[in-house]
Amino acid sequence: MKVLVIGSGGREHALAWKLAQSERVQRVFVFPGNGGTAAGGTATGHPAISNLVLPSNASGLQALADWAQEQHIDLTVVGPEAPLAAGVVDIFQSRGLRIFGPSQAAAQLESSKAFSKAFMVRHGIPTAAHAVFTDADLAHAHIEQVGAPIVVKADGLAAGKGVVVATDLAQAHAAVDSMLAIAGGRVLIESFLDGEEASFIVMSDGKNVCALATSQDHKRLGDGDTGPNTGGMGAYSPAPVVTPEVHARAMREVIMPTINGMAADGTPFVGFLYAGLMVAPNGRIQVLEFNARLGDPEAQPILMRLNSDLFELLWAATEGKLADYSLQWDRRTALGVVFAAPGYPSAPQVGGAIAPLPAHCDDAVVFHAGTQLNDGQLLVSGGRVLCVTVLADSVRQAQQRAYAVAQGVSFAGMQFRKDIGHRAVKPR
Repeated sequence: MKVLVIGSGGREHALAWKLAQSERVQRVFVFPGNGGTAAGGTATGHPAISNLVLPSNASGLQALADWAQEQHIDLTVVGPEAPLAAGVVDIFQSRGLRIFGPSQAAAQLESSKAFSKAFMVRHGIPTAAHAVFTDADLAHAHIEQVGAPIVVKADGLAAGKGVVVATDLAQAHAAVDSMLAIAGGRVLIESFLDGEEASFIVMSDGKNVCALATSQDHKRLGDGDTGPNTGGMGAYSPAPVVTPEVHARAMREVIMPTINGMAADGTPFVGFLYAGLMVAPNGRIQVLEFNARLGDPEAQPILMRLNSDLFELLWAATEGKLADYSLQWDRRTALGVVFAAPGYPSAPQVGGAIAPLPAHCDDAVVFHAGTQLNDGQLLVSGGRVLCVTVLADSVRQAQQRAYAVAQGVSFAGMQFRKDIGHRAVKPR
């Protein structure tokens, strides 16, 4: 079988890496890919992985579908949110091509926070109280009435960075002004929720679901969850905050009502459904946001732990047969530490040379994101550059192992957190 993975981040590198392990997969193409997927066997141990470069006169999703038809691609997997919002699944399916991901209509769960909120309210899914504004004066008046702390969100896609948790009124007012300029003229203002965040991700075939291993992302740039929000500075799996009781509640109160609600609304959801949860100390859960794809950097530790054949699962999902499968997981903890470019997230500096990376092994892989190969030299090409991901018997041991491997990562001005997994590590 030949598989196409759409995207260029660490999530897509991890998807290609895992798909290439299937006995049924002969070749994995990644478009546009990164320096790790371009390196093939050098970076992943699987020479079947390679980047797809379309002809210079071809561009856009229609051209990509043309290529997939010509090459008889058996399965396409969509990584990031932008092509989903642009309707890549609809385009491929109109050509009779098998593709895993939600339709453009279903992807609105992520591409429009206003749509998502209205959906949750309509179907009784627990979430924060909110208001939607297109008028700046009304938004500012609402902030004055409600007070801080308060959460301001851009309505459209913002690569995981369109959220400001404002601790004072001045910060909230500034967020409204900046986001109205970039969010298609619409922002959401939400009540602040207190608790611990967790990433709850499932695979759906439109009716049935398989829950992936639980995980926890680290959104803030700095240690101790300080600094600006980012696309994610690291993650680990499993997440102790998702107890069996919380897991059951998430499935009962969030996941199944969402899958059933989307089907009832005429937009069945096929793909990875990511519910960002806030878990209160009493175990109550509320949805912070939905993503219509696998999380990044959650994908890296989750896929490191997955023992099941990912290709078989994705194929079954496209046939509506996920009910026939149960997932198998490595019992160990997986933990990933992201290395970001200088200036990230506001103004990442690209072009810097990356020193030769540590060799991968069964329990430690350096997944690439914002990298590119130029005449054999690996260069920084994006905000989040690399993710060192390891397996170990506990969170503490995974921390130690990850940061030991991370000592072999070097490029000028790199930023990384030194406390990934801190919420799961009890004080000595």
